[in-house]
Amino acid sequence: MRVFAASIATETNTFAPMPTSLENYKETGFFRPGEHPDDPKLCTAPLWVARHRAKKEGWTLIEGSCFWAEPAGRTSRAAYEFMRDEILSQLRAALPVDGVVLGLHGAMVAEGTDDCEGDLLARVRQIVGPKVPIGVEHDPHCHLTRKRIANCDLLICFKEFPHIDFVDRGEEVVDLTLRAIKGEIRPVMSVFDCRMIGSFPTTLQPMRGFVDKIKALEGKNGVLSISVAHCFPYADVPEIGAKILVVTDNRKDYGDQLAADLGWEFFGMRGKTTPSYFEPDGGLDEALKTAGTVVMADPADNAGGGAPSDNTTILRRMIERKVERACVGPIWDPIAVRFCFDAGEGAKLRLRFGGKTAPSSGLPIDAEVTVLKLVHDAYQTFVAAKVPLGDAAAIRLPGEIDVALISKRTQALGTDLFTGLGIDLSKKKLVVVKSTNHFHAAFSKVASKVIYCDADGPIPRDHRKVPYTRIEAPIWPLQDNVTPALWR
Repeated sequence: MRVFAASIATETNTFAPMPTSLENYKETGFFRPGEHPDDPKLCTAPLWVARHRAKKEGWTLIEGSCFWAEPAGRTSRAAYEFMRDEILSQLRAALPVDGVVLGLHGAMVAEGTDDCEGDLLARVRQIVGPKVPIGVEHDPHCHLTRKRIANCDLLICFKEFPHIDFVDRGEEVVDLTLRAIKGEIRPVMSVFDCRMIGSFPTTLQPMRGFVDKIKALEGKNGVLSISVAHCFPYADVPEIGAKILVVTDNRKDYGDQLAADLGWEFFGMRGKTTPSYFEPDGGLDEALKTAGTVVMADPADNAGGGAPSDNTTILRRMIERKVERACVGPIWDPIAVRFCFDAGEGAKLRLRFGGKTAPSSGLPIDAEVTVLKLVHDAYQTFVAAKVPLGDAAAIRLPGEIDVALISKRTQALGTDLFTGLGIDLSKKKLVVVKSTNHFHAAFSKVASKVIYCDADGPIPRDHRKVPYTRIEAPIWPLQDNVTPALWR
């Protein structure tokens, strides 16, 4: 048995001020065949799982290239076509194959191509033919399109947000694809379009209960997998929106009915899944009156959603209000990091940092700082993955406000974002993290309370403020007269 695996992934914010080039992929995740490290990455879990399964079970895995860039604006046409064509060329060279597994984020947009994953899958299908099973793993913050469903045999999204189950779902994709190759199952997919845009963290009700429910339905009545495609709200593409996907073992009618039943239930949860948000001063008020260490999320400046991660609004209010014993991170500012390295650990200097990328970044901070710690090639941990921070610096402002400055843009994921830079979270009253919900898996363990703040970063929590022009309407919450429907 011969199986081909590869990955191409990013989450494109079409409103972001930073374009995405091939160099951005090379800086973050650019692995040619056989070069992928032996730890799973967010969107390469199918290849990593397949590598271990093939070695254990004695079948042949042909590894293709794996590409990943931190979320930002559209990928350039040349970069996308280079990566796509490299993977397609590798697949042609691997023929004949019995199956294909692909790790695709699901929200990649390139100049000239709204649906990169659909485009890639259509070309893969053309190469391997109609009978070779193709299994795909997606992030739930994807745009589930008809073109993708038409050109793969099974598609599975992570169930959890934060995405702590990306390896488990990779196991599922590989296992079901292998079973399809062996003729043990015949996967068919059913999709219900809920016609809504929203945020659906699974750490909170009612999403926690909904995910537990769909997990309990799997493995019964021919149900192989159920996924909730949350959608990625910050992309102006036609097929945006939340959807329910049911994969059954050749039980299309049953899958259609189950997808519709779950879809209507999910639609009924609209407006009830997003965490409550404070304005910056309200969030600081809440944190300061709460006992213990409070973790406050700043999702409006989340690099994981394509924001720069250099907005200074919350930090500025902390300084103005003389908040003490706090930390903020990560703030992406390679120039400030370089200045800190030039000054050295223990140095005191007048430093300007943050507020660089766009008007939504706010004004830079000018402060007398102490360089606490410097780390070359720093990283943070997310589940089993090490996420690079580049060169990083911890600086201290008056009042023991510590800031984690990084040179490779990413969101807050693991507590070692701070502790790896010598910042002791147990001594902090307030920990501000630039993330939407991925931080929750690690930071909730050190928090007496977790709160969310909607500052003036470029990713507003109210999706009615997003300047869409190209999406298929009507869709909630932009319009109220929406009609969810099963795909036929």
